[in-house]
Amino acid sequence: MFPQKLFAGASLAATGLISFVVASAASAQAAAPIVPTTAPASSAPATGTPATGVPATGAPATGAPATGAPVAGAPAAAVPAAGVPATSATVPAGTMLLVANDASREQDEIFLQLRDAARQGDANRAAGLASRLPNYAIPSYVDYYRLKPRLRDASDAEVLDFLKRYEGSAIADRMRNDWLLELGRKRDWVNFDRELPLFVKKDDYQVKCYALLSRAIKGERVAAEARALLDNPPQYGDACAALVSQLAQSGQFNQADLLAQLRLAGEMHATGPARRTAVLLGASDTRAAQAVDVPALAMARGIGNTRAEHEIYLVAIGRMARTSLKLATVALDKNASTLSAEERAIGWSNIALAASLTLAPDAYDYWQRAAGAPLSETQLEWKTRIALRRGDWKTVRATIESMPPDQQALTAWTYWLGRAMQAQGRTEDAQALYRRIADQNSFYGQLAMEEVGMQVTIPPAAAALTPAEMAQAAANPGFKRALKFFGMRMRFEGTREWNWTVSNLSERQLLAAAEYARQNQILDRMVNTSERTRTEFDYTQRFPAPHNDILHPTAQGLGLDQAWVYGLIRQESRFITDAQSGVGASGLMQVMPSTAKWVAGKIGLDDYGHGMLNDIRTNILLGTNYLNMVLNNADGSQVLATAAYNAGPGRARNWRGLLAAPMEGAVFVESIPFEETRNYVRNVMSNATNYAALFEKRPQSLKARLGTITPRGNALGLP
Repeated sequence: MFPQKLFAGASLAATGLISFVVASAASAQAAAPIVPTTAPASSAPATGTPATGVPATGAPATGAPATGAPVAGAPAAAVPAAGVPATSATVPAGTMLLVANDASREQDEIFLQLRDAARQGDANRAAGLASRLPNYAIPSYVDYYRLKPRLRDASDAEVLDFLKRYEGSAIADRMRNDWLLELGRKRDWVNFDRELPLFVKKDDYQVKCYALLSRAIKGERVAAEARALLDNPPQYGDACAALVSQLAQSGQFNQADLLAQLRLAGEMHATGPARRTAVLLGASDTRAAQAVDVPALAMARGIGNTRAEHEIYLVAIGRMARTSLKLATVALDKNASTLSAEERAIGWSNIALAASLTLAPDAYDYWQRAAGAPLSETQLEWKTRIALRRGDWKTVRATIESMPPDQQALTAWTYWLGRAMQAQGRTEDAQALYRRIADQNSFYGQLAMEEVGMQVTIPPAAAALTPAEMAQAAANPGFKRALKFFGMRMRFEGTREWNWTVSNLSERQLLAAAEYARQNQILDRMVNTSERTRTEFDYTQRFPAPHNDILHPTAQGLGLDQAWVYGLIRQESRFITDAQSGVGASGLMQVMPSTAKWVAGKIGLDDYGHGMLNDIRTNILLGTNYLNMVLNNADGSQVLATAAYNAGPGRARNWRGLLAAPMEGAVFVESIPFEETRNYVRNVMSNATNYAALFEKRPQSLKARLGTITPRGNALGLP
């Protein structure tokens, strides 16, 4: 049995960004020179975060902050092996940037202290530090960090002056976001309504709730928009809680709306929203909290008499089912006679969801008993997944077709609806659905491509970038600010500046920006930027193969598929050599220290020490050996091994052990219980298919790579 590899992912609101704790402390770093290189770089989409207590990946999401430069000793350029395309890009003269001297290092250190003071809300210290930076290289951020900690007390004129001076910049939009939240908190709707249309990103959940609240207070009918928005109680905060209350008090939300909110709060373990919704329903907030946090106590208190009390009891049933399906089903059966038909169905839907999250054998039957219940989006997804595992295409189709339009339009459900149509003999309808997503280079886009008779290929490369195009990218002040931040290990700020700068570029400008990121080893920005193009492509930017002089012989010696290894590294770290997750997974292959020590012992690396984990050669050696071990433990299945690398071999083995018959690989992946691991496996397998097409220069089949997952009892070599 292998020690489990633990990762940690943390999503940032509305962006999917994952912040990395870099090995070198930011406060001790100076702005390092950015050395041009021809080494390719990469990034990858990441995954969501599993439930509390579930190991999550350290892999950053698309759009995550990147490392500005490799660790000491890292090769400046990769040496491709046979079959691995090398980048043809060259570095224009004059791209060496941001060479630090002693004076700039001192200024950078003060600036980092200023940022920390602003984050801590220490306005006096921030003002003092800002006064020591009268001529700093990025004055807009000095002014931002000076103003941010006293935003509650700042005059409107001060904020408006900042916005006017830096209008059109990323930091101005950030300040407008901050101010909108403050204006909403103060219920200053005059200023809020004036500033809201000027907010460019429009990606803040709280701001969206305040926007609807402002309109609702003025008497506008916003219930339909609110129902679509209010789907994440743990993120409600003041804004969304106030919106629910306003809609309830004005009669725009009826009892059914509030009951749905109470169910959602229970499903997502959101105690505060459950309390507040119970009060709006005229029920006990204490009992609602108990139903979420101590379901056994809530169930022992009895079912109650009102509709709201019944719903609280059903929330407790659902929470109890997460711990004991048997106790939950017994309690629901015991009180069935006092519940309406719809209430009984709701109770079974709560139990069915809990059973689905463990792939319990009775989950399918529980969903049948839940017929007629109003289902949340999560419940709709899991009802579909359990039907997929059963091969019940009729239920798959009916459930997907009952999803809200935005959910139904997601590539996963577009693909599976096509499969359900195909299984029912509606071939033309199925083909139309496949064609809708077949041009998307994603897991389900690739599967849909195969359904319309194509396989994954690499599109022709765009024309070579000209010196003038590269010079334009190098001269862009937004990129210069981003590089400054990356050089200081300010990942979030660097990524914000980069993403803001590329948001309105042409296809050719995007390719030039991606190449500029490659030259400066801002690895994830290269891939993220290149992935924005729709008509011109450079797949060496999207799927690069750095450090191949190290990886190729190591993978070859172990008999590992190099495309798969690169696909996994792309997902784990996007080739950021000193990436470190929140729980300590390190380097290119995001290996945990405990796992590294265990693997080193197994392969006889006697001189291994923890300080070696970020060394490229050591990290690849330990990571690939561990990957080979989990592959052997998974009977050669890349799907199972990828899941094991992320969630631990024991969990992957358990998921396989629940199979009663061989299962199509895509169905197995779709029904992995942990959202983070499910997305991780999708991305790694999709990446690997692209890498194989790039390396082998021939069409590839994702379906063939996924294969069929056999029950544990039918496999050889698994413990």
